[in-house]
Amino acid sequence: MAYSEDELKFMAYWEENRERQGQLSYQLLFGLPYGLLFSLPIVANFLLGRFWYKRADAVGLSQFNPLVLVLAVLLISVFVAYVNRKFRWERYEQKYLELRARSGKNT
Repeated sequence: MAYSEDELKFMAYWEENRERQGQLSYQLLFGLPYGLLFSLPIVANFLLGRFWYKRADAVGLSQFNPLVLVLAVLLISVFVAYVNRKFRWERYEQKYLELRARSGKNT
């Protein structure tokens, strides 16, 4: 079965980049901006919360440890970055293997 031009470009791209994009360091490095974007509303909610309910802010800040917030944001960011990039890698790998199987070539 003949491949379309997009499929051929994808196969060439994925053959060159699949090993590099499968590495944990690559997944974290390129997924971290997405992870930080995902955890940004947590920080914004904390910082803006003092404007909408003063009493809750006073009670919350009396028992607040900023290290916990920073650690939580970092953990959430790293987790989302890893899961996002790993899912993308799996999706591309599945597409690549399906295209290869269509031609009768096995990996």
